[in-house]
Amino acid sequence: MMNDLGIAHVDALLFDVQGTATDFHSTVCNTARAVAGDRFPEIHWPDFVNEWRSAYFRETSRPRASTDPWNSVAATYRATMDELLDAHGIDLTDVERDLLSDSWARLDPWPDTVAGLRRLRDRYLLATLSNADVSAVVSIARHANLPWHAVFAAEMAGVFKPDPAIYTMAAQYLGLPPECIMMVASHKYDITAAARLGFRTAFVARPLEFGPGAAADIEFSDEFDVNATDFLDLANQLGC
Repeated sequence: MMNDLGIAHVDALLFDVQGTATDFHSTVCNTARAVAGDRFPEIHWPDFVNEWRSAYFRETSRPRASTDPWNSVAATYRATMDELLDAHGIDLTDVERDLLSDSWARLDPWPDTVAGLRRLRDRYLLATLSNADVSAVVSIARHANLPWHAVFAAEMAGVFKPDPAIYTMAAQYLGLPPECIMMVASHKYDITAAARLGFRTAFVARPLEFGPGAAADIEFSDEFDVNATDFLDLANQLGC
């Protein structure tokens, strides 16, 4: 298969989910505002959500030994949330905490996501490769109507991206060599790690990933096979 960029033999696209395919920042902020109502007017929820995301990222980036017990992402989000709520003096009930923590499994798609995926689906096999739990990725797909052919996630490999084992796991399940698979993400560490293993790469810029005015890395780079402004642009460049 040859696309319009001259990239041959790409049969499957792997997608990051949180941030690349979905707008976690707006979704979680909206849930926090709905849960809190007019309480805690001193809290700036966009900053809180970014602090929460950073805490989650620190936890999932810790080195893990093969003998370490697996800790679900849902449990990590809940534990880091509880710590931040307590640190900021935000007194939510257990039910409210559940609603807020569970918002990560109900993320809304970016406006271009569904239409772009539907176009890409006609030509490529589409699958997720997410650090989120399998149950969360399935829940997000159902909530946002995301047309994946398959779902792969970190817990299936027992490691988090950018550990090489998670990319190798996805390739093995797909039954394809890395050079026939393109990793699609808005996070450069993710696609850079995949490229080291021979995967093709597509960078998708998401300037609002961390909210308006936040510093998201959206600079295109020649090190990637494709640089796209969104999923529709990706579909155009891949000839869909």
